[in-house]
Amino acid sequence: MKNRPIVNFFRIASLLLLLVAVALLAAITTMHFAIHGAEVQVPALKGMTVADARSETAGLGLNLDVDNRYYSGQVAAGHILTQSPAAGTVVRREWRVRVSESLGPQKVDVPDTVGAEQRVAALELRRAGLEVGTTAHLPDGEAASGIVLAQDPPAHAQDIEQPTINLLVTSPDDATPDGYVMPDMTGLPVVTAQMQLARVGIKTAPPTYLDVPVASVGSSGAQPVLPVKAGSVIAQSPAAGARVDQSTTVILTVAR
Repeated sequence: MKNRPIVNFFRIASLLLLLVAVALLAAITTMHFAIHGAEVQVPALKGMTVADARSETAGLGLNLDVDNRYYSGQVAAGHILTQSPAAGTVVRREWRVRVSESLGPQKVDVPDTVGAEQRVAALELRRAGLEVGTTAHLPDGEAASGIVLAQDPPAHAQDIEQPTINLLVTSPDDATPDGYVMPDMTGLPVVTAQMQLARVGIKTAPPTYLDVPVASVGSSGAQPVLPVKAGSVIAQSPAAGARVDQSTTVILTVAR
């Protein structure tokens, strides 16, 4: 009989521990469902129209942002080219899904703005359905301020990615340049090319050397082709006319 209080105590303690364990399990289960109930899988949006994709993501509690627009010959205008996160990714509700929209095939002709005043160039680009992208400035004491020196992509370019044109514009001679026009380095000795670029702070990568076959003499009536001199530049990246600055690393291909 003396042991009965002790037995009752252990029974009550065991019951309390059981109740605590059940409560903890219930709390964990509730948290699990609360967390996973707020998660959704990102749907496959590629190929859908932007309107349909917006409706699809809104129904799942996701937000759709059109980040970029690109020309595409494979995907119709107004349809989605790419998405991030990828389809099937598990995210929380209210997550932003970023997509790029197709503009369809490029149909606009890129106008030639070189030599035009910056404001006129911008109007001409908008009239063609294009926008001004990055505008860099280069001091030029021989030209009036605000004149377009170069553009990228160039006039009448085909297969451009986006409807934006970058401009290099003249600025007062005492201004600090924020960009340059990439010169044509082909034919120059590689050391000369590197020195010219280094003079304005443009870096060059270690040259890529390429074996160049000796040109044949040709028929008696044909003009002979001069051989390429070893050590001269035969290709460059970026191409001549592109905008470059101190963050650009130029790659030169050199004849061996």
